Amino acid sequence: MSEKNITLNKSFSFAVRIVNLCRYLNEEHREYILSKQLLRSGTSIGANINEASAAQSKKDFIAKMSIAHKEARETKYWIDLLAATGYLNANEKHIKFLVNENIELIRLLSSIVKTSQEALSSAQK
Repeated sequence: MSEKNITLNKSFSFAVRIVNLCRYLNEEHREYILSKQLLRSGTSIGANINEASAAQSKKDFIAKMSIAHKEARETKYWIDLLAATGYLNANEKHIKFLVNENIELIRLLSSIVKTSQEALSSAQK
């Protein structure tokens, strides 16, 4: 991973933890449906950030980062649902860490999208 792209590095590390969590849910709880949704959305965040880093235009960059933001929010939903249904214990240290990481990504991506939209809007005036 690039040392310069903090967002991409954070999303990659988050994706690794999501993969490991889904492996745990499959092996220990035989839970395959919700964990598959979590795996898809949790790994999609970084994939979209990676695509945004090679965007062909500012609009393309904003679109990819917006998708990453939506995927991060969806991931939070699946983690919350898994906790509410007893598959995860929200009080466990590693789950709290994962949730905090997720919230940090949501905030970071929201800020990037907002700043980029404002810059694009200013450039078009």
